[in-house]
Amino acid sequence: MFRRLFVPILMVCAAASAAAQGTQITFGGLQQDTSLPVEVQADSLRLNQADNSAVFSGNVLVGQGDLRLSAAEVRVEYAAEGGAIERLLASGGVTMATPQEAAEARDAVYAVAAGTVVLTGDVLLTQGPNAVSGQRLTVDLKAGTGVMEGRVTTIFTPQGKPGAAPAP
Repeated sequence: MFRRLFVPILMVCAAASAAAQGTQITFGGLQQDTSLPVEVQADSLRLNQADNSAVFSGNVLVGQGDLRLSAAEVRVEYAAEGGAIERLLASGGVTMATPQEAAEARDAVYAVAAGTVVLTGDVLLTQGPNAVSGQRLTVDLKAGTGVMEGRVTTIFTPQGKPGAAPAP
């Protein structure tokens, strides 16, 4: 898996090193079945039937399959008919993680039906010993791809060096 992720990222980042407008990233671990149930845990919950929303606050943890998202607060917006979750808006220091990757940001918006997560504000993505940072990361959970934008910086650990992940 490391080799599959490392080579595309390295090729893109080498071509766009100094002033990257957007860096394409492959997310094997962030590919997600967006039809799976969404579980939310929090210290408190406020419901608002007038605008079909719920606000979870305090140590919020959202789970869907292997995907985990934590934040200080998550607003869930439901469809007017049927009650399906349309969007989750996370704020207050967001961490999104799978067993292979993790991303941190100030805020995130998860459009459930579209299968997209947009993380904004001081975004840091780690994949094993490698890291990519920027200001906005858009992840397509269905395709397992993403784009990092906003002064992209990368750090790679070459294979075979101390601390480097072994080849799969």
